[in-house]
Amino acid sequence: MDLHAGRPLTRSEIAEALHEARARTLLLIAPLGEEDLRVQHDPLMSPIVWDLGHIAHFEEVWLLENIEGKELGREGLRGIYDPFRNPRAVRAGLDLPERRAAFGYMAQVRSEVLGGLGEVDLDADGPLLRDGYVFRMVLQHEYQHNETILQTLQLKGGAPYPAARAVGLPGRAPSAPEPGATVRIEGGRYPLGSDDRSEAYDNERPRHRVDLPAFEIDVHPVTNGSYLEFIADGGYDRRSVWSDEGWAWRQEAGLTAPAYWSLREGEWWQRVMDLERRVDPMRPVCHVCFWEADAFARWAGTRLPTEAEWEVAALVDPATGSQRRYPWGDEPPTTLTANVDQLAFDTAPVGAFPAGASAAGCHGLIGDVWEWTSSTFVGYPGYRTFPYPEYSEVFFGTEYRVLRGGSWATRSGAIRGTFRNWDYPIRRQIFSGFRCARDV
Repeated sequence: MDLHAGRPLTRSEIAEALHEARARTLLLIAPLGEEDLRVQHDPLMSPIVWDLGHIAHFEEVWLLENIEGKELGREGLRGIYDPFRNPRAVRAGLDLPERRAAFGYMAQVRSEVLGGLGEVDLDADGPLLRDGYVFRMVLQHEYQHNETILQTLQLKGGAPYPAARAVGLPGRAPSAPEPGATVRIEGGRYPLGSDDRSEAYDNERPRHRVDLPAFEIDVHPVTNGSYLEFIADGGYDRRSVWSDEGWAWRQEAGLTAPAYWSLREGEWWQRVMDLERRVDPMRPVCHVCFWEADAFARWAGTRLPTEAEWEVAALVDPATGSQRRYPWGDEPPTTLTANVDQLAFDTAPVGAFPAGASAAGCHGLIGDVWEWTSSTFVGYPGYRTFPYPEYSEVFFGTEYRVLRGGSWATRSGAIRGTFRNWDYPIRRQIFSGFRCARDV
């Protein structure tokens, strides 16, 4: 549903949005039995039942304790659902609830939230309630865990996860530029980030200006077809195109292709949940780590864009210098503008959403695949933590690289042009791809 930023939310909108978010969570896990919910499918990911409890307790802390003023004293985020006390690698050993108890906890918290909503002063001037921020934050948290659960389900062992594909994807538009096309962005002083206080996370703020020299950037994310050329040219074995850190990881991890690719009788195949197909050369490459993206860019004689370059190409109208909320304008994503919101369970061919192109002429900047940038994750000038340091501040530094734009597995309410994601440069379980840039 459309919870357009920059305005207050009514009680009915809050209740409807919370219901819709929970319905999606339950839809995604509906095919899973007790074992699949409780087992740790990969050390990189939590048991899914942990995600469910964490979703519920985050809602409990922010909506019941902080907003409705209830002193519950439940251990939740102070115990087994504390992600810092219990990193993913140890969560399988926690005293996790069974399916029925987990669902009961989620339902109990939600019932208490909705039961007390009528007493909340939605017009209060505090920063948590202003323009409904805290409700959007709780919603985004559940949306983001939906994508985390899908990462886990892609890693699932045994019988593949039966994806409930409910949305068809368009084919490539005949008018779309060819893969490999680029656009030029002139040098200048450009807006970056957001001053929004109704939805944007603290790491997206404040809006400020940056000076950029002229650069070129790919119209589309790098395709499987282009990546196949990199593989065929011995890209994984060419030491010269890998950084020192990247080459060390390529050797340690034994990288030879994107995750979930396999070579069968001379042909590359790809698995997407329960779907296996020959690698489609027109879809964006997915499940590559930063080091693979960096090596490809070096091999191609290019580089990865900075996140500032990515955002300017995505949001700035060259004719006016103004900043949009999304590449196509200020309205939230639809099935005509971007491949987001999960239910296609797949990437689309590049150029499939011409209505979603940016004013600069770039396609696919929102949805399909998260895009690696060369930037490390740091706070913007004037950054202030809000409402808690564990979302952004504790991750600032050189360990993480920034990704932009969301993926097919990203809920539409959890992505916008200024949204900043980050992860370790070795990670491939995320739905990650990239596009290239070059100096002018």
